[in-house]
Amino acid sequence: MLQLLEKLPAGRAPEFLHKVVDGICGRAYPRYQDYGTIWSLSEWMEVLEETMAYFKTAVGKNISDEEAAQQISELNSDYQEAITKCLKGRKEEIRNALVESVNGISSAQLQDFDWQLKLALSSDKISMLQMPLLNLDLDVRENGEIKPISIEMNKEELQNLINALEAANKKESHWTWALLFYFVTTGI
Repeated sequence: MLQLLEKLPAGRAPEFLHKVVDGICGRAYPRYQDYGTIWSLSEWMEVLEETMAYFKTAVGKNISDEEAAQQISELNSDYQEAITKCLKGRKEEIRNALVESVNGISSAQLQDFDWQLKLALSSDKISMLQMPLLNLDLDVRENGEIKPISIEMNKEELQNLINALEAANKKESHWTWALLFYFVTTGI
């Protein structure tokens, strides 16, 4: 991992690493034109991807400094030091960028909801007669627009939704809520 980084002169490593972090944080990534004499295009793509993955994984998984250092132990000490300094100095900035990217995925927010309980009195199937149905109307704000979503559920589907909401609440996971909201609003 990151072996290709050693093709870069050690003195240029900090600049390259900080530009990669800039890219992760929403600013400009390093440009191939500036490094084309060092790496081929395929090597460039590989070193860029591996470097981004290293920083994102180290911060996203909140691994210890020792574990982060162990992942780059095969590199020359100059490169290890440059990577470690960059990671320590910009860890919080990388974390904020990762949180923002997650928030961007689940930018929809529930504004209001309404529900009605109805009784289906007729159906093409005799077994479906007099079945209670819940109509759930959600007003969801996404990108400044309010989008109405209507869902009709029988008793079993409602129980599944309640169980999923309770499980998400116990986990208190942003991802769990985001995925659950996605499935509810898309009707999957």
